[in-house]
This record gives sequence, structure tokens and C-alpha cells, in this order.
Amino acid sequence: MKIKLLLFISSLFLFASCGGGNKFEEGVLRLNVGPEPQSIDPTLNSAIDGSIYIIHAFEGLAQKDKEGKIVGGVAESWDISENGTKYVFHIRSNAKWSDGKPVVADDFVYSWRRAADPKTAANYSYQMEPLKNAKKITAGEMPVESLGVKAIDDNTLEVTLEAPTPYFDQLMAYPVYFPLRKDIIEANPDTWTMSADTYIGNGPFKMTEREIDSKIVMEVNTNYWNRSIIVPKKLIFILMDNPTSVVAGIKDGSIYFSDRVPTQDMDTLKEEGYLKIEPYLGLYYYSLNITNETLKDKRVRRALALAIDRNYIVSQVTRGGQTPAAAVVPPQISDVTGKFRENGQDSFSLKAEDYQKNIEEAKKLLAEAGYPNGENFPVLEFKTNPGEHTSIFEAIQQMWKNNLGIDTTIVSEEWAVFQSSRYSRTYVIARNGWIGDYDDPMTFLGMFLSYSPQNVESYNSAIYDRLLANASATDDNTIRMPLLHKAEELFMEDMPIIPLYYYTLPLLVNNNLKDVQYDVLGKHKFFYAYYDNTEK
Repeated sequence: MKIKLLLFISSLFLFASCGGGNKFEEGVLRLNVGPEPQSIDPTLNSAIDGSIYIIHAFEGLAQKDKEGKIVGGVAESWDISENGTKYVFHIRSNAKWSDGKPVVADDFVYSWRRAADPKTAANYSYQMEPLKNAKKITAGEMPVESLGVKAIDDNTLEVTLEAPTPYFDQLMAYPVYFPLRKDIIEANPDTWTMSADTYIGNGPFKMTEREIDSKIVMEVNTNYWNRSIIVPKKLIFILMDNPTSVVAGIKDGSIYFSDRVPTQDMDTLKEEGYLKIEPYLGLYYYSLNITNETLKDKRVRRALALAIDRNYIVSQVTRGGQTPAAAVVPPQISDVTGKFRENGQDSFSLKAEDYQKNIEEAKKLLAEAGYPNGENFPVLEFKTNPGEHTSIFEAIQQMWKNNLGIDTTIVSEEWAVFQSSRYSRTYVIARNGWIGDYDDPMTFLGMFLSYSPQNVESYNSAIYDRLLANASATDDNTIRMPLLHKAEELFMEDMPIIPLYYYTLPLLVNNNLKDVQYDVLGKHKFFYAYYDNTEK
């Protein structure tokens, strides 16, 4: 209790030091998208909060317009070969870094090689796989210089792919493909993101202040090629994770936007007009460390999954319009015709009337695994970061206890520490979530390839890898999609994760904040946003 009180007081102090109370300034937006980020390096970041900072400070060859369509970014145009395996990007002559230096093709070559280099250990290295030789490079079998990217001259970038990739243009708007400055990073390899002097980007904003655990401040980049479309002059990102302080800030006008929504207050916040629920292309799930002696048995894993009442979780705990999940790929992802989810199979029934049958099957599986009625079942540890995740697990913890007779413990870790625990696999069960990067099942299924850094469950299936490899060898969706359906079905039979629900995105938004570009991938843009001080 003393620790919780101390954390709360610390959050309030931080909030006050960042400008508590309504201090309206023309063109200044006060925002909150989380606590101190683990990384704001485009190559190393693997979280949504980090991505939001990055997309305001950097820009890729392509970007999304206001309607979410892919348009030119640093590249004013590009040509694609008839077989779809070669792209030539033409870089704008007026594309510049925030320090005034021109953006050149070699900035992309450096960035992409850095991401593919196994020495970098980038969690998103697998996103480079469409590039020629990328898979062998990340496996350490070829030098990074053999990557399928080449600077023809300062304004021309040639890209060679392993196979036609239908979503490659979408990847060009993704942070891991953004350009980087070799001179700055090599001079400050471990610290370049920690100071405004070295965090040099090519996007619409430039960092002007960086106070750890306090704030990140960005101002308009006057060297940005499309500067005239940018509305706000300054973005103040307040770094905190205390929902009580965030709600207070939203209500008194000192914070205009936050994604830290206290689930217990959602009904009240909705009535008061502060809650906005946006679509979100994501899956909330539990990672199972299948190297654990107990969780090695997929009967145990399936029993744990079946014993959870997902309808109760979304209606009584999260209460944000989420949809229960019994598979990986979310409902919004496209198929050859229609949607992938509606054409696919769930691993078990999600109907409320079938929940009791699920429990009976779970008990049977647990008994077959040697734990009848939970006898001799070890106490399993669940790891999470603070917030609503604890409330969700407490409900599931009770379900496992009541339905299976097993006990669990909860360990809560600060955000950056928790991410490290997952990637280092120092957990037994951990809360997890994934937001898609593009409209294709591969953005979810690719995480669980045996060699993917995102595969924190240690899942290893040669058949699964082969199905995804075959799907990646063609851009013909009539061939690709059946392979991806088979891969998902196999994955859910093996059950290295427990899917819980498909996300929605509850947000706290001041009613005077206008023209935020909400994104189904969670990478919201404030390029056109403004605070209307005339509204009361």
C-alpha cells in the first residue's frame, strides 16, 4: 500500500511539473501516450507509444494520407517492375533532415542494413524479410551488404525483393523502414535518441526537449518538405502511466489526449463526453513460455485457454466494445474475398451457452496431462505491467481456480522492465498484445515464425514455417490465403498463446481537440490537430 501511495504521489508531482491546470497556448498540444518509452529508435522500437513519437520525427519513402491511403513521403514517386520484385524510388530533391542536410538514398541503405544486421538484434528484423537476402542476413549466413537495397545516386533508391509482396508499399510507411543518419548514430550509438541535439529526423517535427520520465517536446521542423500542411507548432508529450492523474489532466484541460483509460471509470467518462472508442487492428493475448516444464504439454495450454470466459472479460472487465477471440488474425484483415476471420475457423466456441462445455473439455485435458482437478499442478507466475492488465488477470485467475483447481501468482513490472522480461523469456505466462502493421494476415502470423524475435513463446514448427514461406513466395492471394489459413489452424492446435480478445481503442480526448488523424494501427498523427479555444 505504501508503494502504491508513493507511486501515486510521484505521478501527481510529475503531472504538476508538466503544467497541471489549463494553460492554453495557441498551437501547442499537450498529449499523453504512455510513460517513458523503452525506445524511440526506429530500428529498435517495438511498441505503439514509441512509434507515435517516431512518426512525428521521421518519415519513410511512403506515408498514409488523411484517408489512410498510401501516398508518397520522402519518395515523390516509384516504379515497379512487371514481375513485382524490383522497386525504384525517386527521392524528393527538397527532402531534408531537421538540421538542414538533404535526405539521400544512402540514408535508407544504412537504416535497412542496420535493421537486418543480426548484430543490431532488432525485434522487427523479420519485417525486412521481403528484401532480397534479408532472411539469410538476419540468420548470419550472408553479409549485410548483400541486402536487396542500393543507392543508384542521391535521389534514386533501387530495391530488390525475394518475391512479389502485395503489402510492400504499406511497409514503406513503417518506422523500421525509415531513413537514419549514419554519422550521428555511429558517433553516439547508445545515446543518440536521448538528446534533442542528436535525435535528428526528417519528419514534420523535431525534438527540442527530452527529459527522462517527464516529457518529450517536439516543434515544427522548418526543413520538412511539406511544412505548409502542419498545423500545430509544438507537441508536448507528458510521460506518465497513472490513469488517475491522466483523467484529472483531461478534465482540467492540461492534457488534451491520452490512451491511458481507467477501465473502472469508462462508463462515467463516456457519460461526461471524454471517452472516444476507435477501431484497433490488434489481438490481446497471453504468451506462454512453452519451454516451461508444465507448459510444454499442449493439453495444459489448451485447458488454460478453454477455462476462460471471454464474454465475461469483455462485458464486465474491459468494457470497451472488444470482441472475444479464439484465433490470431483479427476481423478487419482482408481475405481473397471478404475477411480472413469470417472465412477462417475459431479454435473453440465463443458462444456463452458453450462455455460450460469448454470447461468440461479443459478438465478432461488437464486430467489427461496428469493433473486431475488440478492436483499436483504447480503454481504458475503471471507477469504484466501495471494498469488494467492486473484486473483482467485477476478475473482469469479466479476462473482457473474455480474451474481447474489451479493457483497462480501475479508479478507487476514497470513497462520497460516488463518488455525486457518478455524478450528475454524470463517469464512463465505474460500478458501480450499485437497491433498489425498492414492489412494482411502475415502481420500477425509472421510473429510466430521460429526465428522471429517477436516469438517470445519459443514456438518452433517446421510445418508452420514452411506454410508461411510458401505464402511469401507469391503475391497471388488465391494461393497465399489458403496457406495462411492452414498455418493459423496449426498454430491454434499447438496453442503457444492464449487469445483473449480483439482490441478496440478507448481514448480520452478533450472535446476541444480537433482533427486528430486516428489510426487503426494505433499510430495516431497530430499533424493537423488543433485545440479550439473558442469552444466551452
